[in-house]
Amino acid sequence: MARALSQRSVLRQLGQQLRRQGREPLHPLQTRLAAGVYSSSHSRAASWSPSTWWTSRNYATVSAAELEFGQPVHETHPHILKAGEITPGITAQEYHDRRAKLAFGLPENGIAVLPSAELKYRSGAVFFPFRQESNFLYLTGFLEQESLAVIQKTGPKLGDYLFHLFCRPKDSRAEQWSGPWSGLQAAEDVFNADKAYDISCLETILPPILRSASRVYTDVDLNPSSGQSLSPVASIIRSATPLSSITSLQPLVNVQRAIKSRAEIANMRHAGRVSGRAITNAMRQAWTREKDLHSFLDYEFTKDGCDGPAYVPVVAGGSRGCMIHYVQNTAALHDGEMVLVDAGGEYGTYITDISRTWPVNGKFTPAQRDLYEAVLTVQRLGVSLCAEISYMSLDQIHRATEGGLREQLTRLGFDLGGNAMDILFPHHVGHYVGLDVHDVPGEGRSIPLRQGHCVTIEPGIYVPDDERFPKHFRGLAVRIEDSVCVDETGPLVLTTEAVKEVVDIEALRD
Repeated sequence: MARALSQRSVLRQLGQQLRRQGREPLHPLQTRLAAGVYSSSHSRAASWSPSTWWTSRNYATVSAAELEFGQPVHETHPHILKAGEITPGITAQEYHDRRAKLAFGLPENGIAVLPSAELKYRSGAVFFPFRQESNFLYLTGFLEQESLAVIQKTGPKLGDYLFHLFCRPKDSRAEQWSGPWSGLQAAEDVFNADKAYDISCLETILPPILRSASRVYTDVDLNPSSGQSLSPVASIIRSATPLSSITSLQPLVNVQRAIKSRAEIANMRHAGRVSGRAITNAMRQAWTREKDLHSFLDYEFTKDGCDGPAYVPVVAGGSRGCMIHYVQNTAALHDGEMVLVDAGGEYGTYITDISRTWPVNGKFTPAQRDLYEAVLTVQRLGVSLCAEISYMSLDQIHRATEGGLREQLTRLGFDLGGNAMDILFPHHVGHYVGLDVHDVPGEGRSIPLRQGHCVTIEPGIYVPDDERFPKHFRGLAVRIEDSVCVDETGPLVLTTEAVKEVVDIEALRD
């Protein structure tokens, strides 16, 4: 064991040396290659060549690319991940920096506890695709269920922390049924856990860690509603930690997640580029069913470089566009109507959010054009305000947007007395966007936008069949939405490939 620990020390020294030199951080596996050492899961040491991995069963060397992990790694999926990346676009160094920053913000001996998401079942043994809990993902890059991350502050300096990762050990028989998972050794070697433990040992190992903490930060449900029992993690926390020493983790993580790094923005820009092109390509075609348009977008998002759709899209023809979150997408599309689409793709678990409205037959009627141009004018205004120098919040942009819509609708002959605007424009103009469609839940919209904030700007007008509104506009719905990154001097629109000018939309069918 002493030799294995000395090897870990060598690796740490190598990583520190690379960081001091300002060199690009290496993937953990590459760091081991550069150090020329590797410790097996049995703590038996051996040197190895740059293309080998020591197995714990017979200690024969095998290519790292022949191993199976619970998610892509560069050695097995170089077509997905670059060297040094844990998830697409996000390096091991960035995940380390996120944990370090979080730990730095904790009080002395503070601890953050984050459980992974749970597998959700559709019916019987049929499950939904697994999606990792966003804060857990943001801080670890680990995409497996039945896991728990503990980030323990160990000193006053940035980087003084321990990363404990509880997860499933390798199990060849179970993996034959469920597919591979990474195991304890990879938790340390690939995902940079300082200590990895079998998740089945949680009740033995976690309590002493918790009892050493001055304060525990977690969003585990410690007070379930009537009829529901405490989760195993919640039971351990409650038994090992006084309730007075437990604080919500969400606000601390929100502060970090709200401001996107260059790598995060690059992922969202890629998702926006692919999604925008898919929506523009959809506008080129004459659709007769919402379902067909929905299927086309899902396919295009995946085919052209995204991981798939980021959320269930809205594909709403005619007056169904007045239902903000209509997602049945089963009706027919008729000539003379417009179709409202709210859809976007996901890349590296970062999403983009786009809404576009266009005529089913490719040509706007006069009434459709007038209402569309009114919304587009105001949408341009909202986007222009997404600059750090404007020092505006989403709430302030909403008020400016509502004022602009009032002006435009009055010009078109709308009577806006009473609660008219609540009916015509019933939602907020925007929300934060990132790992989730509605990102950093709980983060207020009154915060002034700063460089790195990513938001949506999505004004809309939804005219019901109501006699108080002009007859030629009744039943029309228009929403125009872009995902926008706030820059120092102006907005960076992440979704420009989705055309939105009337002349451009009509030219697609010429």
